[in-house]
Amino acid sequence: FGLAEMNGPVTTETYKAGAISHPKEAAKGGWSPYVDNGGTVLAVCGEDYCVIAGDTRMSVGYSINSRTVPKLAQLTSRSVLASSGMQADALGLQKNLKARIVMYEHQTGKEMSTPAIAQMLSTTLYYKRFFPFYTFNVLGGLDADGRGCVYTYDAIGSYERVTYASSGSGSLLVQPVLDSQVGFKNQPKQMQRQLTVAEAVDLVKDVITSAGERDIYTGDYVDVYII
Repeated sequence: FGLAEMNGPVTTETYKAGAISHPKEAAKGGWSPYVDNGGTVLAVCGEDYCVIAGDTRMSVGYSINSRTVPKLAQLTSRSVLASSGMQADALGLQKNLKARIVMYEHQTGKEMSTPAIAQMLSTTLYYKRFFPFYTFNVLGGLDADGRGCVYTYDAIGSYERVTYASSGSGSLLVQPVLDSQVGFKNQPKQMQRQLTVAEAVDLVKDVITSAGERDIYTGDYVDVYII
């Protein structure tokens, strides 16, 4: 703070009078119910597979709180949820979804499909839209026909089924590579082809490792699920 010349102690009135210059955050009070713990998640699917990955670093600002916090949660034998953003909200969302999936299984006697989970996740996020989960989710798995599927979300439940998706602090580094190597954007048609499972796994490892070179919130270890 820059102190102006004055006679006497610093008081609340002194701040109001503008005798001390200070950051706007100090004037307003910088508390927020949300915190971004960083990290990167992504998913790539093919004709009969889906690969989901996420790093394990949890950060706040320039501090690393943990190097072994997973961002992936297996919901069923055919679906995995990857969540970046606020770790506490991600855990709360995963717990909510798992409870609803167990209730569905008890009521119907069968496992919930990945498209049904995708719709349930959307309505769960939208229900909390006025005080949303601070999470950015990617859901991957196999649909009822055994085809790979990936669903990408915003914070309040808008979602889309795609072939590949990424989210988190490193997504701006990851997405262009996926556009080139999986989506084959702006490439000749003869270059376009389906990746094999092994190729997709290798690509996912390379992409998230490369993101860790430039994004300080991504790093340490990588969890990879293959469905």
